[in-house]
Amino acid sequence: MLRHLIAIATATILFSNSLTLAKSKPPKPPEPDQFPPSPLEITTPDPLSPRSPKDKQPLTPQERQKLEPALDALNQEAAAKLQAGEQIAAFEIWNRELRLRRFLGSLAEVQALSRVGAIAWKLNDGQEVQYITERLQTIQKQAQSQQKTAPIDLELWRSLGEAYKNVRSSKLAIEAYNQVLLLVRQQKDQVAVLETLKTLGELHLSWFDYRKAAPIYEELLSFATSLGDRVNEVTYLQQLAYIYEQTSQPQQSLNVLNKLAEIYLNENKLTEIPELKLAIASDYESLAKKDPNLLLEAFNNYQEAYTTAWQLKEYVRAGDALQKLIALYRSQGQTQEALQASEILVQIQAQAANFYGMMQAYDQIGQLYLERKEFPQALTAFQQGLKLAQQLKHQEAYFTGQIAKLSKAN
Repeated sequence: MLRHLIAIATATILFSNSLTLAKSKPPKPPEPDQFPPSPLEITTPDPLSPRSPKDKQPLTPQERQKLEPALDALNQEAAAKLQAGEQIAAFEIWNRELRLRRFLGSLAEVQALSRVGAIAWKLNDGQEVQYITERLQTIQKQAQSQQKTAPIDLELWRSLGEAYKNVRSSKLAIEAYNQVLLLVRQQKDQVAVLETLKTLGELHLSWFDYRKAAPIYEELLSFATSLGDRVNEVTYLQQLAYIYEQTSQPQQSLNVLNKLAEIYLNENKLTEIPELKLAIASDYESLAKKDPNLLLEAFNNYQEAYTTAWQLKEYVRAGDALQKLIALYRSQGQTQEALQASEILVQIQAQAANFYGMMQAYDQIGQLYLERKEFPQALTAFQQGLKLAQQLKHQEAYFTGQIAKLSKAN
């Protein structure tokens, strides 16, 4: 009997303790959503709503005539609020306008989303940009599902692409413009094809997707060449040269650069030649790693770059070309040729009044003579370098050290 009473008492204590714990630790309230619901999805009736949102029938002309000016007024009111520094209030009004724009159809809504999205991006309002991007994606999905039963709305897809651009969603913009490109190709609208290709090319470059940009600019180049459009032909060649440089495709780069060189020579634009020849030589140098026979082309183009720059009195560019040429000579063990080019480099740097460049050239000459174990000539070069170093108050200790080593050796 005693054990039974103890058991009942223990159970009572445990039960009362559990009640106490339950009272002292009330259940945690649910955490708020990480992202608040989109204001573009609010379904509260609006005084300007011409009908229920569930009614999918198009508006009558009379309903449109009444709604459109009211929405334009909301846009103006929001702009005025923003001008007055009331950004939150401005976007509340714009979001109301955007909700109501749905009654006017997808195209009108997308164009409005594009307009407000551009403002939100400019003001760095990430949350508003997200709301607008999500709504654009919903409209895109609806358009894709309707394509099975209705004609594709080209203008809607163009507007989607533009809207995605305005909110800087490049990948989504590319999807939209690819759909546009497919449609205008089917319609054989060459002008529209060209414009869409240009837009896609710019989008791929903005995303640093050079591989996908390359075929687009190749097609644009083909168009420009066939039309005799020399201005755009040069523009697309330059763009392709940059793309192939970024993707380390020296052969494709060479093809483009040689076409550019031919155009510049025909048009007597000699000032463009040195830099172009440097790039061509660099590509040949890269290709020579697999085919050493191409090294001669690299030498020739570096020399052409130097010669043309010298004739044009572009001494900085001439110096760049000679430096490249000297490095190539040294890589091939041609120290005599490297020395001759270095002596010319001193003269060029003097013409350019580039005393730092002269000092470096003398250092280079000294190092080349050291390689040939011609120590007196090396000593003379380092002494010339020291004079310039003292004028510049730069690297004096280095040249002094080189001279001291050679003096001890002698």
